[in-house]
Amino acid sequence: MSEDAEGKVLKIYDGSRPLDEDLFETTRVNQIAWTLAVLMAGLALWLAIALVNAENQRYALLTRQCEDPVFKGEVDLVCMQVVSSRPHWWQHLWYGMAHLGPEKPSHK
Repeated sequence: MSEDAEGKVLKIYDGSRPLDEDLFETTRVNQIAWTLAVLMAGLALWLAIALVNAENQRYALLTRQCEDPVFKGEVDLVCMQVVSSRPHWWQHLWYGMAHLGPEKPSHK
């Protein structure tokens, strides 16, 4: 009788045993999550590069680094494409991330 009781107990716990063939199974949920994480990281990098470029050109216009020497008051477009208005790219990123709105004019 003890073998019969032991057989019933083993039969009950048989379903909780992990299957060796499913031990290294990958799920689509995990793959989708990692794909979304990589895409979001890529999007954040792309937006950071766009912010650095826009802030570089904005600061060059503000400091008048690309004025056209022939036509006063105009902007040299070739200069705007190659200008480096601050010494490092991270300064543009820091300024763009820290200043979310336009600067308020100071009344003196």
